[in-house]
Amino acid sequence: MDFKLTEEHIMIRDAARDFAKTELLPGVIERDEKQEFPKELVKKMGDLGFLGMMASPEYGGGGMDTISYILVMEELSKIDASASVMVSVNNSLVCWGLDTYGSEEQKKKYLTKLTTGEKLGAFCLSEPEAGSDATSQRTTAIDQGDHYILNGTKNWITNGSSADYYLVIAQTDREKKHKGINAFIVEKGVEGFEIGPKEQKMGIRGSDTHSLNFNDVKVPKENRIGEDGFGFKFAMKTLSGGRIGIAAQALGIASGAYELALDYSKQRKAFGTEICNHQAIAFKLADMYTSIEASRHLVMRAAWDKDQGQNYDLTGAMAKVYASKTAMDVTTEAVQVHGGNGYVKEYHVERLMRDAKITQIYEGTSEIQKIVISRGILKD
Repeated sequence: MDFKLTEEHIMIRDAARDFAKTELLPGVIERDEKQEFPKELVKKMGDLGFLGMMASPEYGGGGMDTISYILVMEELSKIDASASVMVSVNNSLVCWGLDTYGSEEQKKKYLTKLTTGEKLGAFCLSEPEAGSDATSQRTTAIDQGDHYILNGTKNWITNGSSADYYLVIAQTDREKKHKGINAFIVEKGVEGFEIGPKEQKMGIRGSDTHSLNFNDVKVPKENRIGEDGFGFKFAMKTLSGGRIGIAAQALGIASGAYELALDYSKQRKAFGTEICNHQAIAFKLADMYTSIEASRHLVMRAAWDKDQGQNYDLTGAMAKVYASKTAMDVTTEAVQVHGGNGYVKEYHVERLMRDAKITQIYEGTSEIQKIVISRGILKD
């Protein structure tokens, strides 16, 4: 493996870095405080190609590799994890899922608008009693011949009220268990589809997170993704790629906090010298940097596996577990390096610490990922 970045990779990374600093950074504290979704920035990210990076060019996508995607995710996450999770969902769950498994008609009708930022997507799997356990779906989709009738509730949905198209996982035949699950495309505004209240969250507060209610929603048969019973496989495959994006988000949060702590340690003086010259602080910085670099290699390995067409379930799970722990550890230490100032919003690290925690929870908790890892290493 050669993880040396190409000129194209560097150009994409630098474009994301510049956008994060010039567009995301102004107002990021206010958006966090007010829980405001950055609607005005969505189209700008679409114009830069950040919303359909890995999708086929014939449908408006960038046709880029996963390495390019994680570079963008890291740079955006250094500044605003609320914006980057929206990018992650639209790219790795919605666009990738449709591009890989959708019909030609679905790609032309939906994907072409999602890749450009004209429309935004959401992925609807989690339920009040079925989060990571996708086989316990209580949302039902009853086959009515030329359409399905959808009933149920989804929660913790990113882009919940801002999305235009929703990929909904539902149970069609409970007796078939996981083979009776399907995935559907549901458009905002259809009769019976209601968006619940916005969640009051500890972190990623600018992310638009809602519960969704489906009450006798009529879904055309042509909006089912894949053959009957394909929904469980669809969910698992898309989530595997989604974990790489969230691992990159965790890496970005950690990197952003580390860079802030490093700069602060070079400016803040105590006992006659900059605090970075004190071994207590220098050792913290060394541990932070080492963990970040280890996380980066795991994330890059998972992305490389995906790009090479190899199985990335194991490497993606390892990347998410380790990078999310690194994000939590590094942001906590970044607050400590800042001392009292670390507890103040204007220094940003307290927000990054709050944002870091969610990376250990969504796209499957760290405990769930360890099940994936243990099965992977024990199956032989």
